[in-house]
Amino acid sequence: MKPLRQQVAGKWFILSLAVGIMAGCGAIVFDYAGQLVSRYVLGEFTGFVAGGAKGERHLFHDATTELSFTMLLVVLVGGGLISGWLVYTFAPEAEGHGTDGAIDAFHQKRGHISIKVAFIKTLASAITLGTGGSGGREGPIAQIGAALGSYLGQKLGLSARDRRILLAAGMGAGVGAIFRAPLAGAIFAGEIMYRDADLESDVIVPAAISSIVAYSVYGLFLPASFTFGHVFAGLEGHSMHSLAELLPYGVLSLILAMVGILYIKCFYGVHDLFRKLPGPRHIRPAIGALLTGLVAIGLYYAGGENPALLSVLATGYGTLQQALESPKDVALSAILLVAFFKILTTSLTISSGGSGGVFGPSMVIGGCLGVATGKVVQGLGWTEISPGAFGVVGMAGFFAGIARAPISTIIMVSEMTGSYQLLLPTMWVSTLCFLLCSGTTLYTKQVKTRLESPAHRGDFLVDVLEGLTVEDVYRRDRKIESVPEAMPLAEIVKLLSRTHQHYFPVVDSNGGMVGIFSSDDVRSYIYDETIWQLADAADVMKSPFLSVTPLDDLNKAIRQFTALNIDELPVLDPQDSRKLLGMLRRKETIGAYNRCLASLQKDVRDHS
Repeated sequence: MKPLRQQVAGKWFILSLAVGIMAGCGAIVFDYAGQLVSRYVLGEFTGFVAGGAKGERHLFHDATTELSFTMLLVVLVGGGLISGWLVYTFAPEAEGHGTDGAIDAFHQKRGHISIKVAFIKTLASAITLGTGGSGGREGPIAQIGAALGSYLGQKLGLSARDRRILLAAGMGAGVGAIFRAPLAGAIFAGEIMYRDADLESDVIVPAAISSIVAYSVYGLFLPASFTFGHVFAGLEGHSMHSLAELLPYGVLSLILAMVGILYIKCFYGVHDLFRKLPGPRHIRPAIGALLTGLVAIGLYYAGGENPALLSVLATGYGTLQQALESPKDVALSAILLVAFFKILTTSLTISSGGSGGVFGPSMVIGGCLGVATGKVVQGLGWTEISPGAFGVVGMAGFFAGIARAPISTIIMVSEMTGSYQLLLPTMWVSTLCFLLCSGTTLYTKQVKTRLESPAHRGDFLVDVLEGLTVEDVYRRDRKIESVPEAMPLAEIVKLLSRTHQHYFPVVDSNGGMVGIFSSDDVRSYIYDETIWQLADAADVMKSPFLSVTPLDDLNKAIRQFTALNIDELPVLDPQDSRKLLGMLRRKETIGAYNRCLASLQKDVRDHS
C-alpha cells in the first residue's frame, strides 16, 4: 500500500508542477500582451494612461500623446470589434469574464476545455483591457490556466476526475501568479466552485503546488522588489485601533451587500439586454465599448473634468491605490461616483461579450465604498478611524459576498495589500457579506454544494455502501443449485426448464467452485441439438469469474456488478476461495442502500 501511495503522490506532484509552469508562462504572456496593447494602442493614439496599483510592474513608459476623447471612443470600439470577432469566430466559450466558463467545464463538461480557449482568451482579454474596457485580469487568467490544465489532462488520457483536478489547479495557478497571492490561488480553486459554504477539497494540494510553481515562474518575469512586494503597496500601516470599530465595520457590511446585489442585477440585466440585440454577436462588444466610453467621458465632464473619474475605464486600480493610500486627497463625491459608475461600465464591457474579469472591478467598487464609509464615520467624530483600512476591508467583503468565496478573498486581499493587521475586521465583514448575499452570486455556473455537482454523482452512494458488508445483505438460507463441470449441455437445458434460477455456479468433483454461467449463456446453444451431447458445463461457464466474500463492503460489490453488468455475484469463503457460501443479488444491494439512506434521512429529520 505504501508504494502505491508514493506513486500517487509522485504523479500529482509532477502533474501539478507541469500545470504550474504552463500557467506561470500563460500569466507572463497575458500580462505582457495587455501592457503592450495599452501602451502602443490606448496610450499612443488616445493619450489616456490607465493608472495601475503601486506594486504593479509597468513594462513601458507612458505615452506623451495629448488626451483625445474622440480617439478614445475609436480605440474602445475597435478593441470591442476585434475582441468580439476573435471570440465568436474561434472560441465562443471564451465570451465574458471567463471564470464561469471554467466552473461550468468542471461541473458539466467532465473537465474538458479546448486549448483554443487559452489562446483566444489571452488575445481577446489583452485587447479588451488594453484598449480601455472596464474589467479585471482574474477571469481571463483563471480560464487560461484552466484550459492549460484541461489540455494536459486530455493529452495524457487522464480520467474525468483527474482532468477536473488539473483544470482547477490551473485556475488557482493563474490567479495565484498574476496577483502574486499563491495561497489565495490554491484556496480560490477549491472554493469558487460552490455557492454555499463548501470546498472542492481534492484540488487543494495540487492547486497549492501549481500555484507556488506558477508564482515562481511569474516572479522570474519581475524584479525582486516586485516579486516579494504587494500589488497594492504602501498600506502595511493600516490597522484597527479598537474592538468598538467592529460596529461601523458591520454597517459597512450592509452597504457592501446592498451594492453587491445591485452590481449582480445590473451585470445580468445588461447581459440580457445585449442578448436581445439583433445582428451579429461580434458587434455587441463594440456597442458595449462605445457606451462605456460615453459614460466615462460624460462622468469626466460632469465631475468638473476630474481625471480620477476616468478610472471607470480599464482596471481602475490607480484611483483605488490613491484612495487607500491618501484618502484625504480624493473627494468623497469622486470616490462614490467611481464606485457606482464602475458597476455600469463593467456591465457594459463584460456583459456585452467583451473579454475580461470581474475581480478587479469588484476590488475598485468595494475599496471605494469602504474608503467612503470610513470618511463618513471619521467625519461623524470617530477620529481614530482609518478610511484606508475601511477600503482594504471593503475590497475583501464586497467580492466575498458576490463571489461566494470568503476564505480565498480574505487571504487574497491580505496578500495583495500586506495589511495582515486587518485580519479580524476583514473576517468579520467578509463573513457578514457572505451571509447577507446568500441566494445570489456573480458566478451563475456555481452549484450549491458537492451534492448537486455532476462531478460528484455517485460519491454519496459509495459513502453509504462502504458502511455495509456483503454479510449484512446476502441470504444464507437461499438454496443455490450448482452444476458439476462435467454435466452435458442436454442436462443443463433440462435444468433450465424446471428452475427459475438465473445464475449457476459450476463445481468440480470436490465441490469447489470453478466457474459460473447464466441462462443467457446457454441460449446460443438451445437451437443446435447436435452439440447437446458434445458440450458440457465446462464449455459454457465463465472462468475466471468475479466474486465477493462476506467481509467485503457493498461498494466493492457495486463495482463488481457494474464491471460486467451482471445481477448476481458468488459469495465465497474468505478462508477457502473455492467454497461457495451463497449468491449476492444486485437488487438486494440496492435495497440495503435505500433502507440505510432512509434511516439516515430520518435521523437528520429527528435531530433538526
